[in-house]
Amino acid sequence: MENVVIMGTGCAGLTAALYAARADLKPRVLTGTMPGGLLTTTSTVENFPGFPEGIGGYTLMTRLQQQAERFGARVEFATVDHVDFLQSPLAVVVDGQRVETRVVIIATGASHRRLGLESEARLENRGVTYCATCDGALPVFRNQPLVVVGGGDSACEEALYLTRFGSKVYLVHRRDQLRASPIMATRALAHPKIEPVWDSVVTDIEDVAQNKVTGVQIRNVKTGQTSRLECAGVFVAIGLVPNTGLFKGVLDLDANGYIIPHRGATTNILGVFVAGDCVDYVYRQAVTAAGMGCAAAIEAERYLATLRL
Repeated sequence: MENVVIMGTGCAGLTAALYAARADLKPRVLTGTMPGGLLTTTSTVENFPGFPEGIGGYTLMTRLQQQAERFGARVEFATVDHVDFLQSPLAVVVDGQRVETRVVIIATGASHRRLGLESEARLENRGVTYCATCDGALPVFRNQPLVVVGGGDSACEEALYLTRFGSKVYLVHRRDQLRASPIMATRALAHPKIEPVWDSVVTDIEDVAQNKVTGVQIRNVKTGQTSRLECAGVFVAIGLVPNTGLFKGVLDLDANGYIIPHRGATTNILGVFVAGDCVDYVYRQAVTAAGMGCAAAIEAERYLATLRL
């Protein structure tokens, strides 16, 4: 029987692990399919407190894991197949093995949103990608025109990163101004290699027949006019989808799939707590995820204390 099982190793999950470990709860921490979470794909994190020069996302998450492990957190590369929260004790099925626990902290985060095009799916990893820092330096993208789809901070960061490798970066956005923070929007629009393509959406990605990206078809949402942009890669940065499919019909979810907290970090199931991007659709920052992980662990510790009374 575990005291605490933590699902996810992003900022929320690892901060929860740190606090739970320091409380001598010996948490078992499951990485899921993306150890370290989405922050590992960020080249430089400039707004996490305590790093005035910035820090690489992968480095930050590695150090946070090491910090949690120092106090006794047990991090393992594993995925949860199924959850059983409707009886006591709580249970999760981990790679086919049933694990019973007194507390579960859900910090499963979110995944990249797709465009939903058939050509996108067929050309994924063949020129279509969701992570510039992961793939931007590949030879196929060097000195070639590239397309970034999106208008938020992530899209601007992707575009700026790709200017190191591509000959030109088209930033395709469905509106006539970026949703990004002023500092990120200013940086992106001021860069000579970045060309915004306003009021436009990607309707198709070429060329499935060649099994590689050669261009995109776009449509202006105001005029209906269609055109083509030649490119060697498409980097999709249009937001996130919460990783909460496991909890449908078990936990209270909103219309977009985010877990609905009941009080603080609690859920509608006693002993199940939640933190990070699987619940937060407003702030979605590393520092707020870390704070939520801290809160979830403290609430879990207090809940476990009531079980001992």
